[in-house]
Amino acid sequence: MSDAHLPQRSTLRAALVGNPNSGKTSLFNQLTGSHQKVANYAGVTVERKEGRFTTPQGREVRLLDLPGAYSLSSTSPDEDVTRDVCLGRHATEQRPELIICVVSASNLRLHLRFLLEIKQLGLPVIVALSMMDEAKKRGLQIDITGLQAELGMPVVPVISLRKDGVARLLQVLDMEVPTPPPPLEDGTDLHVKVRTLLKTYTNEETLGTDVLVDRLDRWLLHPVWGPAILLVVLFVMFQTVFAWAQPLMDGLDSGIGLLGQIILKPLPDGILRSLLADGVIAGAGTVVVFLPQILLLFLWILALEESGYLPRAAFLLDRVMATAGLSGRSFIPLLSSFACAIPGIMAARTIQNPRDRLVTILIAPLMTCSARLPVYTLLIAAFVPHRTVLGVLGLQGLVLFALYAVAIISGVVAARIMTRGVKSEEHPLLLELPPYRLPNPRSLALGLWQRATMFLSRVGTIIVTLNVLLWALSSFPLPPANATGAAIDYSLAGRIGHLMLPIFAPIGFNWQICVSLIPGLAAREVAVSALATVYALGASEDSAAEKLMPLLSAHWSMATAFSLLAWYVYAPQCISTLAVMRRETRSMKVVLGAAAYLFGLAYAASLLTYHITRAFTGG
Repeated sequence: MSDAHLPQRSTLRAALVGNPNSGKTSLFNQLTGSHQKVANYAGVTVERKEGRFTTPQGREVRLLDLPGAYSLSSTSPDEDVTRDVCLGRHATEQRPELIICVVSASNLRLHLRFLLEIKQLGLPVIVALSMMDEAKKRGLQIDITGLQAELGMPVVPVISLRKDGVARLLQVLDMEVPTPPPPLEDGTDLHVKVRTLLKTYTNEETLGTDVLVDRLDRWLLHPVWGPAILLVVLFVMFQTVFAWAQPLMDGLDSGIGLLGQIILKPLPDGILRSLLADGVIAGAGTVVVFLPQILLLFLWILALEESGYLPRAAFLLDRVMATAGLSGRSFIPLLSSFACAIPGIMAARTIQNPRDRLVTILIAPLMTCSARLPVYTLLIAAFVPHRTVLGVLGLQGLVLFALYAVAIISGVVAARIMTRGVKSEEHPLLLELPPYRLPNPRSLALGLWQRATMFLSRVGTIIVTLNVLLWALSSFPLPPANATGAAIDYSLAGRIGHLMLPIFAPIGFNWQICVSLIPGLAAREVAVSALATVYALGASEDSAAEKLMPLLSAHWSMATAFSLLAWYVYAPQCISTLAVMRRETRSMKVVLGAAAYLFGLAYAASLLTYHITRAFTGG
């Protein structure tokens, strides 16, 4: 076929498959760039990633990134989706015309077995041999021509970290779709076949183990030094969240204030100016200013994941999970919950034992999600002095680390109570430990871009909408002509806050905090902008976003601030989390029970914190 006819070819439907840690995500990002859309498959909480790209000769390719799988004999919903799509049995996804199977050159023994299963499907297959640079560093030699002839499918080396590392794969995609490879003979033992392939086409048997990996693992997986190093890594992570992000936050805060002045300057005093100043700018701006800290936290998580350290952290914490009466399989869902409890609860589907899965879902909201970070940062910056301890440790970072630690310990204790007297039937955690590698800057940048886009879309929809609604509740009805108190006391928000006050006064909350808790049910970070909206109505013409911290310092005691911090460690202030919990468990009884125990913990913790802090501070 001539090149002139290539653009007229129909879009090629291709699917990307491979084991976890095969380099599949890096290859997907390199091929599709920002032309991706992410959703969930209908009816299941399994992520669906689709991207599009054009080859050098003009062929349009629709690439579906299927969940990582070790086998087509599925043991989890993720592997169910991969199997069903490849077999053409998925209800909403067409069977692909071509499979691109990613095989890590640094772990052929494990990944070739899955490739042999894919070979049996009767579909055209291209093998993307990833991590060739790492294999060469080890001295691994692969007879690609011989392996390609033996398998009956194209084998293409790729290096996903380099832009030109996928050029050969794009050339192969420009050619005619290869014919399906011949199936293996009936009764073929896949493990024996893999050993034969490795012996015939590689020098793996003559290579020693990776000395560097062994040296690092000797320390990082040591029963004593390993947990100590993990603790230091987490400690440094929370210290830098404060120290490194502060200059960016200051610049962003100044920029938002300047933008607000430009927008508000031509407007006369009145309802429209108040709406924009107190409802939109003060509300959204107060949350946006915390974006650098959220992105810095995710940068750490992404970098640790890409470096190969996170699976090792899971291995180290397997024994901690055992003390909670759970298996190590619960670690990954709980780790995901530090980003957001919603994907954490979804990830619990990989846990086969129903009891362990339910307990993991119930304690996932205790893990400190990124939405709490704006609340923590605001209160810590306002009430904890900016000074060092022992000359090097930031006191504010120590408090933030303590909040995360308290949440983790509480989750372990809660799980221990829920599983008391019942032995887990879940299989022990088995993890493939990937080789150590430097994080790919492109993947890190793409991950941070997706997180920033998601956060800002929340600001532009949920947060602004709720703050405009709160502004309306705080502004109307207007006070009577002979009113002597603050105008907001006569508003609907003021009345609601005063009605709630008898319940929350024992834990040190004022009526303004009570009001902020209501929109905070939709999203935790909304509470920060809600406070800005409420306090802005009685503030001067200065930007409420810039003045919120000194306002809180002036109006609240340290006991109140610490009480609110304790509240946010436990309270399930996110309706979306409860909704996903309902969908996953299919039980409203479980959801109501979870909300009751979390709110109960929050109230008890706030009550103790408030009165203990008052006893020490004298007010």
